[in-house]
Amino acid sequence: MQTMHAMNDLRRIDLNLLVILDALLSEQHVTRAAERLHLSQPAVSHALARLRDLLGDPLLVRQGGGLVPTARAQELATPLADALAQVQSLLAPNRFDPTSAKRTFRLAMSDYGAALLLPGLVRRLREFAPGIDLQIIHASREGMVDGVLSGELDLAAGVFPDLPGELRSTPLFEEHYACLVDRASLPEGGVLDLPTYLARPHVLLEMRGSGTPEIERALTAIRERRHVAISLPHWGIAPQLIEGTDLILTVSSQGLLNIDTQRLLVVPPPFHIASFGFVLAWHKRRGGDGALQWLIEQVEGVLAKRVG
Repeated sequence: MQTMHAMNDLRRIDLNLLVILDALLSEQHVTRAAERLHLSQPAVSHALARLRDLLGDPLLVRQGGGLVPTARAQELATPLADALAQVQSLLAPNRFDPTSAKRTFRLAMSDYGAALLLPGLVRRLREFAPGIDLQIIHASREGMVDGVLSGELDLAAGVFPDLPGELRSTPLFEEHYACLVDRASLPEGGVLDLPTYLARPHVLLEMRGSGTPEIERALTAIRERRHVAISLPHWGIAPQLIEGTDLILTVSSQGLLNIDTQRLLVVPPPFHIASFGFVLAWHKRRGGDGALQWLIEQVEGVLAKRVG
């Protein structure tokens, strides 16, 4: 009897409404959700009205210039994303054909990760999977993890020392730190010693909720501190601040491979900083998504070729 009731309930529900609800909860904006789904804004607004009536809850309420999910909507977000992922996996063809596939993936990474990954990945996609589109999201480590957990993100590339149990990951490469200095600012021989490192000002790359705790932990271990003269969230501009100054930039070594070595010098830190793994993370519920698994393989291939 319960099964019959459940079947009758399902017949009353247009499953497309759940896809629209998932997009609305992710975007928290009717227009952006409509663009993501390739629907008109009135169609999404009408669907939201039907969802409110069906679930007996406002789901999204206006606040400022956007929509904020209600407590009920927040409760629904994760199980809804899980359910849609399972349905997609169930209905997906056994074999993924990249040459004919039409799909948009949302990837999170820093501009450091983007510089390493995107040029090679985009070339692969244009050659082998021209129907695959990418949306790149810039977020802190915590923001990336939260996005993958909620289903808003498909993949996150970065440094994640403690991933939640719901997430899966694959190591892309092992990374270590290096220091970038103006060549003329060091004595002949180009050796950066610890007294010089501590005496000079530093550039810190830091996003809100992120930063480089590995460096600070290493300094704390030797009971030392550094003076940060400039803190900024953008990787790309940081090396340009070093030339002609006494500043020191301590960063992941892979980001310094294309530095102009006529004026700038890459040297080892004068104290031990633990190496770390750069990984690609996704939700375990996406294990049956052949398209996503194919994309993961492409990312692995790009970085294996570059870093190997």
